[in-house]
Amino acid sequence: MVHINNDDIDNFEHLYRINLINSCSGYKSANLLGSKSLSGIENVAVFSSVTHIGSNPPMLGFFLRPTIMLRNTYENIKATGFYTINHIHETILEDAHHTSAKYKSSISEFDKTNLVSEYKNEFLAPFVKNVPLQLAMAFVEEQEIKANNTILIIGKIVGLHVNDNLLEDDGFINLAKGKIATINGLDGYSVPKQNKRFGYQRPK
Repeated sequence: MVHINNDDIDNFEHLYRINLINSCSGYKSANLLGSKSLSGIENVAVFSSVTHIGSNPPMLGFFLRPTIMLRNTYENIKATGFYTINHIHETILEDAHHTSAKYKSSISEFDKTNLVSEYKNEFLAPFVKNVPLQLAMAFVEEQEIKANNTILIIGKIVGLHVNDNLLEDDGFINLAKGKIATINGLDGYSVPKQNKRFGYQRPK
């Protein structure tokens, strides 16, 4: 087993260090966040940092890198208060990953990929069409992470659209049935084939 100490990490080449640290935390969620500017320009971008915050009220969070450079998703959410979370599935991996390219705010990633936007229930932000699980989100608050100047965006789930075959009797959403992907590091995608469940545990 290779041992890598703190000095090694500090001295690694920039991209090597980024790949190492981004992949060592394990598999992460693979999501496309949809938003729209006040001028009506749609934005969709891949994120691997969406995480559960709480179930009551139902809230999710995601992390943003420092906003020294313009972040279209962040600007749109702060301006409108709404966005969508769309789970990346097996058939859109390449197009989903391309949304990580840094386009100007005047250009929609929907126009640069085969991804298609759609609107549901008069919700302001665009969903990604044909995605098995789509979440409508309302901005709640942001928290600055002072250690590295990143931002945690917290949103409330105000609507879910989920394919019938994924939703089980106890409320569990079986992502494997939807061939929904996970991200390893920055650019490695995997599609889990099954779930193994053990149920709620109590002391023996």
